[in-house]
Amino acid sequence: MLTLDLHPIFRSNRDLDIALRQALFRAAATGVDVLQVIPGKGTGALRQRVLNTLAQAHLKKLYARVEVDPANPGRILVHLR
Repeated sequence: MLTLDLHPIFRSNRDLDIALRQALFRAAATGVDVLQVIPGKGTGALRQRVLNTLAQAHLKKLYARVEVDPANPGRILVHLR
């Protein structure tokens, strides 16, 4: 499992997008089954930005499904193909 913590870069949309793409491509290239993204438990705005980024068509090809952890809403699990 590869982990991406978004707490240090939450203010910049561009940095967020770049970090998420790099982690997703790195996970797909290394054969990791699950990418864990940690946006935090705040108001949910950062979680929604992450989900919107992952919903882009060219990124959807890299993963099988996205799951928001029901026990911990501050954690998103991206299951790769």
